[in-house]
Amino acid sequence: MIKFIPEPRLLESPRGRHWPRPPAPAQPPRDPVPPTTADVVIVGAGPAGLAVASALWHHGVTDLVVLDREGRSCGRFFDRIDRLDQRVLRSPYEHHPGVEGFRDCELLDFARLHWGRLTPVERREIRMAQAGHRSVVPVDVFHAYTDHLAVTHHVRDKLWGASVTGVRPDGDGVAVHTTRSTVRARHVVLCLGEERRTAPERWWGGGPPPAAVSYWDEPPPGPVERQIVVGAGLTAAHLLAAALDGGREVHWVLREAREHYQCADVNSTFFRPEGRKRFDGVGWSERLDLTAEFRRASVMFEFRPLLERAEAEGRLVVHRGEAVKEVSTGITGTAVVQLESGRRVDADHAVLALGTIPSIGTGLLPAGLVGARDGWPDLDEATLSYRQAPAVSVVGAAAGMVLGPAARNIDGHRVATTRVAAAVAARLRGAALDLRVTADV
Repeated sequence: MIKFIPEPRLLESPRGRHWPRPPAPAQPPRDPVPPTTADVVIVGAGPAGLAVASALWHHGVTDLVVLDREGRSCGRFFDRIDRLDQRVLRSPYEHHPGVEGFRDCELLDFARLHWGRLTPVERREIRMAQAGHRSVVPVDVFHAYTDHLAVTHHVRDKLWGASVTGVRPDGDGVAVHTTRSTVRARHVVLCLGEERRTAPERWWGGGPPPAAVSYWDEPPPGPVERQIVVGAGLTAAHLLAAALDGGREVHWVLREAREHYQCADVNSTFFRPEGRKRFDGVGWSERLDLTAEFRRASVMFEFRPLLERAEAEGRLVVHRGEAVKEVSTGITGTAVVQLESGRRVDADHAVLALGTIPSIGTGLLPAGLVGARDGWPDLDEATLSYRQAPAVSVVGAAAGMVLGPAARNIDGHRVATTRVAAAVAARLRGAALDLRVTADV
C-alpha cells in the first residue's frame, strides 16, 4: 500500500500579507464601557464567538454585546499562532466559522476571490478543496476571512474589551459581571475556548515553572542553542520546526512509544453527521471512552519528512516512550528534564506543550449550575444550554460530551453555533411574544 505524504513546503505560506477589507461603516465615538443591557451577551471573541455573533445576525438578533479580554476579534487565537510561527491551519477549507443554512461568503469562496494573492502551492490546495480532497488553509487567508466576517456581520461594532468575572442567572435573565461594569442580558453564550494544560505538580512542586522552563504560550526566551520540547501534538511540532529552522539542537520528549501523524487530532468520521450520531443514545461512560479513543495528540503529515530528516541528520534527538519524572534548573541555569527511565536531558531551555483543557464555565457560573462531571458541563443536548441555567449556552470545546470530539475544532464550533443560534433566536422571539400578550391584556 502506498501512503501519500504531503510536502513540508505547505507549512511555509507567507504571513503578514496585506488583504483588502470591506469598508466598515462610519460609527460615532462610543462609550468605552459596554451597554448595561442587551438581548444576548457573547463571552469570548475567538472563532467560536465570531461564529455565534455572525449566525445571530442572520437570525435578526442584533442587540448583542461581545465581551473579550483581548478586545479583538480572534485576538488570542492569532497571538498564539504567531507565537508558534504557525503558517497553516490543520482545519481544511470546509471547516470555518461561517454560518450553516444561510447564503454567505464561505472560506473557500473568500480564498478564490483573492486568487492573485496566493502562492502556487496555496492555489493547488484550493483546487484540492474544490475536488473534495483534504486541503490546508494558510493562516493569512483565515485571518483575513475572520476580519471579513467581523466587518460584514457588524461584530466589531458589538465588541468590547473586558474580562468577565462572573455570570449569574436570575429570574429576569443573566447578569454578566466584568472588571469594568455589569451587563444584563436575556441570554448568554459562553465561547471560552481552551486553556493550556499545566504540568503535574510532582514535576517541580507546583506553581510557575522553574527558570529556563516555560509553557508554549508564554513569551519565548532569549538566544537558545539547545532546546527541549515536551509534548506529542501539533503545538510541539511547530515548536520543533521553529527551533530546527533557527539552527538549534533539539530534544523531543514523547511519552508515547512513537509520534502519531494524522490529518487531525479527531478521527475524521466525527466531522460528519454519522460520526456525531455515535454520541446520540449512548451513556456517559461510552462517550468518555469514545473521546479517549478517538481524540489523541497527533502531528500533521506535512511535518513528517522534515522531522525524520532532522533526526537522521542528528539535529533532532527523539526520546520515545519516555515519561517525565522531574523538571528543574541546573546549577548553570540550564533546564534539566529527568526521565522515568533514569535518563537526564539538559538544554538551555525547555518548553512544555502538554495540550489544552476545555473551559466549561467553572469560576464564572456557580458550580451547581455547571454540574461538572469528569471535567465536562451538564448540557441540554438539543440547545447546548446548561440544564440548571437555560439562559446560558456554550459553543466550543465545552460541548464535547454532546457533539463528540469534533466540538473542540472549528468545524465543531460551526455545528454547535447552528444549534445554539437557532435556539437563542427562538427563545428571544418567544419572550417577545410573551411581552406582547401581556401588554394586550
